Amino acid sequence: MGKRYERIDGRIRTFIEEQPVFFTATAPLATDGHVNLSPKGRAGTLVVIDELTLAYLDFGGSGAETIAHLRENGRITLMWCAFTGPPKVLRVHGRGEPVFRDDPRWGEYIRLFADADGPGARAIIVIHAERIGDACGFAVPFMDYREERTQHAEHFGRKSDEEFAAYCEKKDHVGVSLDGLPALPLPLPARAD
Repeated sequence: MGKRYERIDGRIRTFIEEQPVFFTATAPLATDGHVNLSPKGRAGTLVVIDELTLAYLDFGGSGAETIAHLRENGRITLMWCAFTGPPKVLRVHGRGEPVFRDDPRWGEYIRLFADADGPGARAIIVIHAERIGDACGFAVPFMDYREERTQHAEHFGRKSDEEFAAYCEKKDHVGVSLDGLPALPLPLPARAD
């Protein structure tokens, strides 16, 4: 049976911090718009800021649907699955906000990710939890974590900030979402730090 939690603390926080992968889901307000579901990984790129606030690094390399949806309506769900140990699926439903590189808060937030390999970061997604709940996870298979993939960090680590900005401008669905919503500001803002 599922259980609701008032805050992200104790074993819930530990569970989140131990998972090597999580998923984000967002959607536009339009009923015919595209729902977005994305896997997220890379060690150190998700932090629990306090009992009701999380943040993760948003990287270049794909479209910007999550950013567009958050700019339009703020709705987001994060999900973690236990692939080892006791079965569990944990969801945090909340309101999210993209913090862009020229935002005065960028420097404050980016310091929280000191342990992350951060090349290619284009925004920080800050989530304020409104509902925290788990489910049994009995149908989630056991899977063994082997290691981090390094290609993404290596690829973007070879680019200067100017090259990364040019890369973002050339990608489809980065400045504008699949549904025509404003997404990542282009040209890519310079860092405020």
